[in-house]
Amino acid sequence: MNRFQARLAALAGVLTAEAVAGVAIFVLAFGLFFYLTREVFGQHSAVFDNWGFAQMDRLRAAAPWLTWWVFRLTFFGSVMFFVPASLLVPLLLKRRGLGRYAVELLLAMGGGLALNELLKAWVHRPRPATALIYQYGLSFPSGHAMMSMAYYGCLAWLVVQHTGRWGAAAALVGFAVLVGLSRVYLHVHYPTDVLAGFAGGAAWLVLLRTGLRLFWQEEKLM
Repeated sequence: MNRFQARLAALAGVLTAEAVAGVAIFVLAFGLFFYLTREVFGQHSAVFDNWGFAQMDRLRAAAPWLTWWVFRLTFFGSVMFFVPASLLVPLLLKRRGLGRYAVELLLAMGGGLALNELLKAWVHRPRPATALIYQYGLSFPSGHAMMSMAYYGCLAWLVVQHTGRWGAAAALVGFAVLVGLSRVYLHVHYPTDVLAGFAGGAAWLVLLRTGLRLFWQEEKLM
């Protein structure tokens, strides 16, 4: 009975404001992803996609010097960046005694990558024909947007959890958004691809965070 009561107490501890916020984020992110997927399957997304491309084209025409910076920015959502970053940062966290944070970041990236590839294969949407640079692979959802939200979003959460610095966390999430928008600027992803990537990455982070918290709470009781 004592063990059962301890489990109930642990579960009640999980049902905090953080958990409520997590559920709200997951519902919104999953709902947005489902809606965008339906739009893509139904081929109704052209209006929004064309509008998004038009805004970026106007921006590029008004400030052509931005293109140089966008090419540099988009690198921070690429495989060439994430492979070493997803190994080195967890290693540094581990060495500083933050082993659980290291595990969380590794799972965020590994699971996010697997989920992104599965979703791309399921939707099977070709990339825009107007891309400014060649990019291999499929388009929906954007891997840059989804992995950036997974990586920088996870770092943002760890920063809040460890230091309480909400400003730094907001900057990390904002950087992830900019990386995603760089893909629309370069026409290598439709705007709906990028929105779906953000939504998928956010939903995955909430699921991962909830699962890990429940697992580690259970671990304490054993």
